Amino acid sequence: MNPGSVALALINDTNMQACEVYETAIAYAVFGDAHLDLHDPWYDLRLCAVNENPDADAKGFSVRTPYGLDDLVAADTVIVPSVPDAVVSHGEPLPAAFIEALRTAAARGARVVSLCTGAFALAEAGLLDGRRATAHWTNTADLAKRYPKAEVDGSVLYVDEGQVLTSAGMSAGLDLCLHLVRRDLGAHVANQLARRLVVSGHRPGGQAQFVDLSVPATEDDSLGPVMDWAAHHLDQALTVDGMARRAGMSTRTFFRRLQAATGMTPLKWLLNQRLSRAQALLETTDLPIERISEHSGLGTAANMRRHFTLHVGVTPTDYRQSFGAIPPARRGA
Repeated sequence: MNPGSVALALINDTNMQACEVYETAIAYAVFGDAHLDLHDPWYDLRLCAVNENPDADAKGFSVRTPYGLDDLVAADTVIVPSVPDAVVSHGEPLPAAFIEALRTAAARGARVVSLCTGAFALAEAGLLDGRRATAHWTNTADLAKRYPKAEVDGSVLYVDEGQVLTSAGMSAGLDLCLHLVRRDLGAHVANQLARRLVVSGHRPGGQAQFVDLSVPATEDDSLGPVMDWAAHHLDQALTVDGMARRAGMSTRTFFRRLQAATGMTPLKWLLNQRLSRAQALLETTDLPIERISEHSGLGTAANMRRHFTLHVGVTPTDYRQSFGAIPPARRGA
């Protein structure tokens, strides 16, 4: 499977602010560094700048690249890591040629992605009209006011609308990039890459942008061991009461602290872990669906199919056909 070409779209005729450098670096770390030991071929990333000759006197960073808007239009995936602060704060216009290039790329079928304030560029191109979208929570009110045709949700990490995807700022941009790898190359590759980058393998897009992390460290210390234990015993009948007892907490306290630490209820966290385990087994083993559902704690094959269809978007069989490394003739299902 060839993951295709990625154009990282840079507004290079203005000063690059710190957040732009951060999100540009995130996308480059995921798609630009060739992780050929995880999947060969890897993505073909090109830095595509609006202005190929940035102002040498501009403060901050500038990028010199041989790739321009023609390369952006031809890419399979276009990522806008952010836009200059003046666009967001003062409504300064984005280059018309850049906006037209985004429209052309989308019209020819490219997947178009924004990180943080890059959503303003997608909205200006009309790509968010009638679609759910997000950005950093400090900017979503302005985004919704300026582009009322977009359905802006300022509470989530990222939104996947199929061809058009948007994320909140900072670490949420990394979550969306890993989500794209998961979509393209499967959960196993995405999880291995996340481990290499020392980040969580999968944070669902619907998780809140900001969660209460004010629990004292001495109280949080007991969460890590019990969460690790649960992740290694997913085939067992785990309950919130049992996990709380193992953590030495009341059920109510355990529920509150895990939700504060992860943004999810304990049962939702368990389901997310079980789906991730099932995805990995579908990709890397020839176990029958029934056995995988048992090993991951999802119960029956019918229950696993129901959860996959609802949360992953495809059946386990279709997922295995797309991402499984075991030849079909050797599979048990």
